[in-house]
Amino acid sequence: MMLKTWAILAALATAQVPADPHLPGRVNDSIAPTLPAGLQRGVLIVSKTNGWRHIEHIPHSNTVLAGIASELGRASFTTENAAIFNDDQLSRFSVIVLNSASGDFLSAEQQAAFARFVARGGGVVALHAAGDDSHKAPWYADTIIGTTFIGHPGGADHIQPARVVAVRPDHPVLRGVTMPWVARDEWYSFDANPAARGMTVLARVDEGSYRPGERLRMGADHPVLWINPRSRGRVVYSALGHEPQLYDDPAYRRILTNAIRWAAR
Repeated sequence: MMLKTWAILAALATAQVPADPHLPGRVNDSIAPTLPAGLQRGVLIVSKTNGWRHIEHIPHSNTVLAGIASELGRASFTTENAAIFNDDQLSRFSVIVLNSASGDFLSAEQQAAFARFVARGGGVVALHAAGDDSHKAPWYADTIIGTTFIGHPGGADHIQPARVVAVRPDHPVLRGVTMPWVARDEWYSFDANPAARGMTVLARVDEGSYRPGERLRMGADHPVLWINPRSRGRVVYSALGHEPQLYDDPAYRRILTNAIRWAAR
């Protein structure tokens, strides 16, 4: 009987562990976290994943982003609890960093609070998987991404060095960044240039400097970094950031610092 009990407990424990840590179970949050007393005009770092989870970089990049906030003289709060998307708690932040947040991670009410945050001037810096095709909500897709992710190279070409070229070198997000810049990454492709849908592209990847594969070619204007000038709040999206090492690259760290500073006004 004891052996049978242990076998059942072992089976239950195994069943609770996802087969692939990149694909955690979907969690809908309803109880908001407790924020530190006195936090105002902070940086909210959200790495909630109801879709693909970038276990490679999220722990390290969360630490880097919190360090950048501190360097900018701002308190930060890092969470994977989407219930923080409520009017009261969001009012204590100037900018939200969506650090490879994936899947439709917000309820309808939480997304409405997010939309109100942006409408009243709150900033957003969305990174890597925060712009993949797991985000189906129309407001999010239109405001944060402005295009549709279609894939990235796989197999031996999954991670490649490539040349990033400035399109708007005068923009504050690229201030102090020497371009062109060679970065090693997982290069996202999209169904259309977001500029056609009202976004302003700041940087592109040179397709001649890596192997995108025929299906993923976008041509001379292959965007990797852009802003949304249509929203009252400043919105930045960067398709870069698959590997943890990139967050230690001085050029990318400068881009992230500039983006958070600019979005937070």
